Amino acid sequence: MRKIAIIEDAEDSRDVLYYMLRDEFKILRYSNGEEALRHLSQDAPDLIIMDIWLPGMDGLEVLTRVREDVRLGNVPVLALTANAMSGDREKYLAAGFDEYASKPIVNIDEFTRTIRVLVASQH
Repeated sequence: MRKIAIIEDAEDSRDVLYYMLRDEFKILRYSNGEEALRHLSQDAPDLIIMDIWLPGMDGLEVLTRVREDVRLGNVPVLALTANAMSGDREKYLAAGFDEYASKPIVNIDEFTRTIRVLVASQH
């Protein structure tokens, strides 16, 4: 079963993503970037879904560390944020994220299709 890492400080958001994806994927859940990086560098997932606004190290800094890690550098990363503003998608894609989604997730079917495409791009 393919693995998805969810890095999200809001427990309710982590849980929603877990329940949306658990039937198709093994889900690894982390509440901050430091914790995720410690674990993921040992066991790379097929996709990382990451909140932009995280305590301590924010999503952009975590992304930089992911891209620098030999084991994680090619893992697709989806940016997730509740503070969606005009131009955010372009900004986060330019920063190196592979895809972008805003919270709350309104179109679950479209979101899960995007997840499947990103995971499939790993193999």
